[in-house]
Amino acid sequence: MNWYEKLNQYFPIEEMKSKEHMELLLDEKSDIYHKDEGKHHVLMYVELPDFVFIDYLFVSKDARGQGLGHKLIEKLKAKGKPIILEVEPVDYEDTDTEKRLRFYTREGFEHASSIGYRRRSLATNEVNEMEILFWSPTEESEETIYENMKKTYNEIHTYKDSELYGKSYQPASEVLTLDTEPAAPKPEMVKDESSETPRESASE
Repeated sequence: MNWYEKLNQYFPIEEMKSKEHMELLLDEKSDIYHKDEGKHHVLMYVELPDFVFIDYLFVSKDARGQGLGHKLIEKLKAKGKPIILEVEPVDYEDTDTEKRLRFYTREGFEHASSIGYRRRSLATNEVNEMEILFWSPTEESEETIYENMKKTYNEIHTYKDSELYGKSYQPASEVLTLDTEPAAPKPEMVKDESSETPRESASE
């Protein structure tokens, strides 16, 4: 099974980029879009001068609980830049979403509670909401995270979208919102050292 098949089997259709889209990014944006692949993992990420964005992180079930996800995150943290990612909101009927959030909480990520992310999928035509998580070695503001998310959306998520999918995604101004009013803190996730489920994604 190749790297794309692994991702495609694990992530829902509304979160997946097409294979052509990802190959085009790896080819035409090879200076910033990267693939880190091993026997038990696939990590797709964007590295820009001032931040890193995790597009997809997959760790096979065979390697769960062995600290592989932690090692991959540590490798990115060693770059000394803020790290941003998108995850599905917790669905208590889907235990994977809760385990995933626990994993990132354990790795020191926090919710960008002032940032909203709602995008219509070109594959399903449904509007999907995602949570923005980030880790930063400095006191990074959520306004900066928001600007970096817009940059990622414009440069990566929607790259040549009309050419690849026959139609365009919504503009960043419709998908990403920044609430400048203080938000109520989200309930803290209960840490569970026994689970390691680092699936996450951006989008199609």
